[in-house]
Amino acid sequence: MSEHKAMIAWKRSGPDFRAGRYSREHTWRFDGGVEVPASASPSVVPAPWSKAANVDPEEAFVASVASCHMLWWLDLAAKAGFDVEDYADEAVGTMARNEAGVPWVGTVVLHPRIRYGARGPTPAEEAQLHERAHAHCFIANSIKTRVTVQSAAEPSTLQS
Repeated sequence: MSEHKAMIAWKRSGPDFRAGRYSREHTWRFDGGVEVPASASPSVVPAPWSKAANVDPEEAFVASVASCHMLWWLDLAAKAGFDVEDYADEAVGTMARNEAGVPWVGTVVLHPRIRYGARGPTPAEEAQLHERAHAHCFIANSIKTRVTVQSAAEPSTLQS
């Protein structure tokens, strides 16, 4: 099986680390050379110790779920002979508390909006493609978060 690596780098920028007054800004570096400015979420660590413009781990988690689902969905749609012109998703992750009171991303709702060319699926076929994409997605198979798809086709809850 393959390995997937990320380099996470942070450097202190102020004198008050032990008092909790330090920047949570950091950088993600990936093997292809891409660098992403990251930070704690402002909903977790208030400004000025976080930076809203940077990607936070919770956003990245939601993007990973949505991206993996989309990539599998596109593969399955192509193999089924459908013509897909574009796919956009405004995915939303919602924080909750688990049984022990610890915050976690309890749900991710995918909102795919798909435009087809000459040959598109029926709503039932589209929903089935979403179910199959979820079953194949490496990220969905790695999490306990509930993932739901709300598309133009029938909304469905996919269990991870």
